Amino acid sequence: MHTLLGVKYFRSFLLVTFWGKEKNRKKYFNGTKSGIQQFDFQTRQSEFGHLGAFIALTTIALILVSRGHVLAFTLTTSINIIINFYPIVLQRVHRINIQRITNKTKSE
Repeated sequence: MHTLLGVKYFRSFLLVTFWGKEKNRKKYFNGTKSGIQQFDFQTRQSEFGHLGAFIALTTIALILVSRGHVLAFTLTTSINIIINFYPIVLQRVHRINIQRITNKTKSE
């Protein structure tokens, strides 16, 4: 699913902009084995935050469209997809990779 949605392009965009700075990346993953657990925790926290915002903005967008504000609905939904939906999917992709790494290290 994430391939179809082009999440890798969103990830590349984030790396070129905000997450390109090493200081920002180290907040999530410091490169150590124990850092993997911290990264897993951070992805869950981020996903939960984006999910709450996604639900709130979706609710607002539905209210807007029900009142005939189609342009406001379109803009709110577009922004919501970029700012919240894509990060949710990206965090899930990260956790799939974390799980793969964790399983590999346990079997070695």
